[in-house]
Amino acid sequence: MKRASMNGLTAAEVARRVRELGPWFHNLELAGTATAPDHFLGDYPRVKWRRFAHALPDDLSGKSVLDIGCNAGFYSIEMKRRGAARVVAIDTEDEYLAQARFAAEVSGVAIEFSKISVYDIASLREKFDLVLFLGVLYHLRHPLLALDLIYEHVAKDLMVFQSMLRGSAEVTPLSDDYEFFEDGAFEQPGYPSLYFVERKYAHDPTNWWIPNRACAEAMLRAAGFEILDRPEREVYVCRRAERPSLESL
Repeated sequence: MKRASMNGLTAAEVARRVRELGPWFHNLELAGTATAPDHFLGDYPRVKWRRFAHALPDDLSGKSVLDIGCNAGFYSIEMKRRGAARVVAIDTEDEYLAQARFAAEVSGVAIEFSKISVYDIASLREKFDLVLFLGVLYHLRHPLLALDLIYEHVAKDLMVFQSMLRGSAEVTPLSDDYEFFEDGAFEQPGYPSLYFVERKYAHDPTNWWIPNRACAEAMLRAAGFEILDRPEREVYVCRRAERPSLESL
């Protein structure tokens, strides 16, 4: 019997396991089987990856990568394909980690998976050359805390950040300070705004906070990240920089 995958499974066996592990949010092609061919966003996340893949180093040889909220492992696998020496992928959902482990096995790449929340990343006791923080922020009840923890505990150099954005795409230049009775700034479309979702958005009760563009950029700066590039409307390539002190604001 012909073996079609890196782990020795036939195409039929892979297809059966894909069905057993479903439903999938990441559409991966595993030995000829698409894991989420009817995704409402299309060929996701590959369709988004194509729009910012050029902004990351083609050669990650010798580099360590942390993928926070790895889901089914699409980006972790892509980092290994670029030669990353070590990829650590974390998520809080057992079903996503099971999918990611299987996808990595079929793809023939070695990735370290752990069930860890972004709030617990200090337990990794390691800093990484590249941190991926993609599609996670708006699922968090405490988003700025998460960025602070990434800065303090795991980011050595680069971070690639992506968040769903809503509201205005404008970015209004801000003053360093405003008087107490100045409230007009808050009415400008380009003022940093974080929208709170009390119940559900897109049928998902874990969508808590959705920033506009100005807010996403301001939060990154406040956490200590310098924005180097915005290769896609929701994606930022950042570098760990000096965090602004409250006294300097």
